[in-house]
Amino acid sequence: MTEKLKELTAFLLAPTKLKRTLFFLLADVFIISFSFYSAFYLRFGFTFPGKYEEMFWHWLLALLVAKLIFLALGGLYNINWRFVGLSEMLRLLGMGILTTLLVFAVNVLVIRSTFPGWDLPRGIIIIEATLSFFHIGILRIAKRVFIQSFKGGKVGKKTLIVGANYTGERLIKELVTSSDGNMIPIVIVDEDPMKIGTRIFGIRVMGGFDKLPEIIFNLKIESVLINLPRAPHQKINYLFDIIKPTGITDIKVVPRIDEMVDTTYAPTKIKKLDIEDLLSRQAVRIDSDKIESYIKDKVVMVTGAAGSIGSEIVRQLMNFDVARIIGFEIDETEIFDLERDLKDLKKPGQEIVFIVGDVREKNKLEAVFERYRPQVVFHAAAYKHVPLMESFPEEAIKTNVMGTFNLAETAAKWKCEKFINISTDKAVNPTSVMGASKRMAEMICTAFNKDSTSLVSVRFGNVLGSRGSVVPIFLDQIEKGGPIEVTHKEMKRYFMSVPEAVLLVLQAAAMGNGGEVFVLDMGEPVKIVDLAENLIFLNDLRPYYDIDIVFTGLRPGEKLFEELLTAEEGTVVTAHEKIFVARNEKGPDNHKIHKIIKKLSDSLENTEKLTGILKEHVPFYKDS
Repeated sequence: MTEKLKELTAFLLAPTKLKRTLFFLLADVFIISFSFYSAFYLRFGFTFPGKYEEMFWHWLLALLVAKLIFLALGGLYNINWRFVGLSEMLRLLGMGILTTLLVFAVNVLVIRSTFPGWDLPRGIIIIEATLSFFHIGILRIAKRVFIQSFKGGKVGKKTLIVGANYTGERLIKELVTSSDGNMIPIVIVDEDPMKIGTRIFGIRVMGGFDKLPEIIFNLKIESVLINLPRAPHQKINYLFDIIKPTGITDIKVVPRIDEMVDTTYAPTKIKKLDIEDLLSRQAVRIDSDKIESYIKDKVVMVTGAAGSIGSEIVRQLMNFDVARIIGFEIDETEIFDLERDLKDLKKPGQEIVFIVGDVREKNKLEAVFERYRPQVVFHAAAYKHVPLMESFPEEAIKTNVMGTFNLAETAAKWKCEKFINISTDKAVNPTSVMGASKRMAEMICTAFNKDSTSLVSVRFGNVLGSRGSVVPIFLDQIEKGGPIEVTHKEMKRYFMSVPEAVLLVLQAAAMGNGGEVFVLDMGEPVKIVDLAENLIFLNDLRPYYDIDIVFTGLRPGEKLFEELLTAEEGTVVTAHEKIFVARNEKGPDNHKIHKIIKKLSDSLENTEKLTGILKEHVPFYKDS
């Protein structure tokens, strides 16, 4: 019985929109009745004249109906009790004035002439309106006043908010009034002189950003929240560099506008600052209509479909109305996992076929093209680890060169409409077998380009979080207590998020006419040692103290800096601000490519001969 009573009590006390509406409705009925009755006592010297007793109840009923309707029209039964502010009070005032004017009009124009003696004294109407507004307003704002009055007892970190962004006022209000959050806003810091010195929900605004260390020290700040959802990553980087020396490791950010499904700010949207916030750029803007117009209702094949880039291509293709997606992948475990991941994301009628296969196997590719007739191919299957391919150059040749040759030749034979080869910055002035093999893959695509099949390549740098990339490796080393291994103090790399890279690949694919090598704008290169230090810091540890960084020296085939273009190439701008076309020198034609492939195929057992053939035919290739 006790358990049932507890359940009933919990049910009755649990807040719901219906209960809140009923509470305010009943409370307003009481307030309006009390205010109307009190108005007579105040108007007639604390007595209630007998002549008004009969008409009192008729007028009260009319007032209740009118006022409750106007309050409902003003949205004052749909408010969030904790967040009541000036806008709600102004709406209440507006509804009160409208109701009072209506009562005055009815009283003078209708009642006085139609029902003599039943009209109300003007003082009664004014007193009742004043009392009602005051008490209804007090009730609406009571919870917020109560919470703010006792917020000093709230447990949490003293938080500095960067950015007096009025579009995020709901977020600041929530932090101020939240009873269960772990951040207590103490001060807001902004650069705008018009905002400095003002207050937002009682929190003072100070400035500018260069004074952050001083403010953090003076106010004993424990946590920082960056509330700049429209700021580019350069601004976030700038703030991070200012905050880092203060020792504050609890740095959180409001996600960028483009990262949010909706733009409603709330503490649940706040996330811990991570490396992508420092390295990623402004949102990629793509022409979705153009992409969909060329890919809609088509059969699309993706090789390397379970890899970092390939799997993201598959996911992005699911957003467009393609007729069928063919995922071609050699790793059966990865493709099994991907198939499970995508099962719940498929749209009704959407078909995804997964095939375990190797681009080295020409017969398997022939069978796939004969059965499914793909009209668009995204070729992401490749070996990418530079030092490993230096040790096994024949494997790089078999997959990156001969695999691309097999796929391009098969696509051309079956008159595939478009072929998009995923390339890399390591194909530029290559110093590794891997880079040279990818440059050769670009040359193959150019050679096979013809009217029936358009082949293009898309070249970009490192992608954040891809398998085997530097960020997951560093995070693993941090988790194990270090040290982080960096090959050289001066090593730099371009970085781009996987979704950004894939969206630009799709855009380039829609733009390509055939034969182009597209180059993606990768922004500014990042020093790997800076990346390592920031990752340590973002994990609440101190570089060189909690986690050491050691320098191991360049590995075979590595360069200190990867270019996206050779000096001889240059670029041609396109309609998209982040996509360029390399001015490639005229490469070997289809006939010569066949000869090169034959020479490579005959030399697979001879490493020295293989690299010699690459040096002969790949521009600017030399050993590191």
